Amino acid sequence: MARNLLIRGMIAGVIAAVLATLFARLVAEPQVDLAIAFEAGHASMAHAMNAAPEPELVSRATQKGLGLLTAVLLYGAAVGGLFSLVFAAAYGRVGRIGPRALAMLLATGAFIAVALVPALKYPPTPPAVGLHETVGFRTLAYFAMIGTSLAALVLAVKAARGLAGRLGAFDAMLAGAALYVAIIVAVGFALPVIDEVPGDFPAVLLWTFRIASIGMQALLWAVIGVLFGVMAERVLRAGATAPRRLH
Repeated sequence: MARNLLIRGMIAGVIAAVLATLFARLVAEPQVDLAIAFEAGHASMAHAMNAAPEPELVSRATQKGLGLLTAVLLYGAAVGGLFSLVFAAAYGRVGRIGPRALAMLLATGAFIAVALVPALKYPPTPPAVGLHETVGFRTLAYFAMIGTSLAALVLAVKAARGLAGRLGAFDAMLAGAALYVAIIVAVGFALPVIDEVPGDFPAVLLWTFRIASIGMQALLWAVIGVLFGVMAERVLRAGATAPRRLH
């Protein structure tokens, strides 16, 4: 059964990735083009001042087409597979909740922990924004925030389950949420502030790109939650009825 769930999780992830890619092409990529045009204008000024232009390693057409689709498909398949494993571990251990509801609950939690909360500390920026010398540092800080958010979510869930018997389900949930927020706030203050957006960069463009990036993640997790919930319910229902057919 775990194998069937894993396969369906990867399928749901791939479908979600395709839809997220279409969303990115329609909403996010135009903002990236505008940001690159802004950077190109600055590069032209630097070139006029005898600064050497930076070579283009990957064409923009490849980035927008095959490159974007390949990256998102691999990401979707990997995320969908991991999602199915978490679902398999959580099913039956999170109260009396059905497969669809559990899948949506996990997808919502994943969106908050993996996409939304890290973006509050390190908001997404177009590829044309940021210093090339700090790419590694910015990436490390961003993944540190994601890791912290996931670890805090696990601790919060365990704390809520442990307190449910004494405080009741609702108060225990509030206590777990308070613990999660406290950890995120503390780590958020501890991690360095990164602000490399040029002062003359268009604010509307930056805001639109960030909203589009969060929207892409929201669509990805929503589709995974809905599709996998439907497929998991069928797998679990078939597994529950299979022994009866043998007698």
